[in-house]
Amino acid sequence: MNQPFDPNANHASTAPAFLSVHDIHAYYGESYIVQGVSFNIHEGEILALLGRNGAGKTSTLRTIARMGDPELTKGEIWLDHQPLHEMASHEASQAGLGLVPEDRRIIPGLTVEENLQLAQIAPPKGWGIDRIFDLFPRLGERRKQDGVTLSGGEQQMLAIGRALCRDIKVLLLDEPYEGLAPVIVQEIAKTLNHIREQGITTVIVEQNAVAALKLADRAVILDTGTVVYDGSAKEVLDDQKLREKYLAI
Repeated sequence: MNQPFDPNANHASTAPAFLSVHDIHAYYGESYIVQGVSFNIHEGEILALLGRNGAGKTSTLRTIARMGDPELTKGEIWLDHQPLHEMASHEASQAGLGLVPEDRRIIPGLTVEENLQLAQIAPPKGWGIDRIFDLFPRLGERRKQDGVTLSGGEQQMLAIGRALCRDIKVLLLDEPYEGLAPVIVQEIAKTLNHIREQGITTVIVEQNAVAALKLADRAVILDTGTVVYDGSAKEVLDDQKLREKYLAI
């Protein structure tokens, strides 16, 4: 770039950005998936990253988490002044990113408590297990149960709890509501609001766009790997034409 990127610059606000994604380009093999995505998030915000199937949402999330697949070929990602674009996935995790993938990745053969303990083996440590059980009483009731035998909603709680066991600054959620009953979706949403109150920033990728928009402060909509909207979540909820065009709702 001709000019150095300023991670504090934000086209949507004069306040300093906490997580800045600037002109990132990423590929799966030769497939050009993320095509110049940029957006900023402020500390404590919940941002809904939305779009139709194949728009590049999960790929963008995985690129931010530095998973290596897709491969970042251009662009910068800054978290609290730290250059994530120069890091491997484990370094990004240590810098404060917590990714909860769509498949949740509960470890077979380990109890609920052991899944949480495993997340605390390597520093830095975040929330204690008792605090996780306060947040998710169901997990406390099932602390000795094999994690993979939990219901879908309980597994999602465990996956979020496991991320919080790290000292995270940003929680990245990929399809947290998938396959869950509406009452469980509401329960997870209440939990995410509580997490926001603790100062943790959240990015949520979700096909249930209405539920995500009701939770979020802001929304970014992707279409074929590019940003087509960056603004208020409420504005998307109120704009039927915008929802129909890019979200098919």
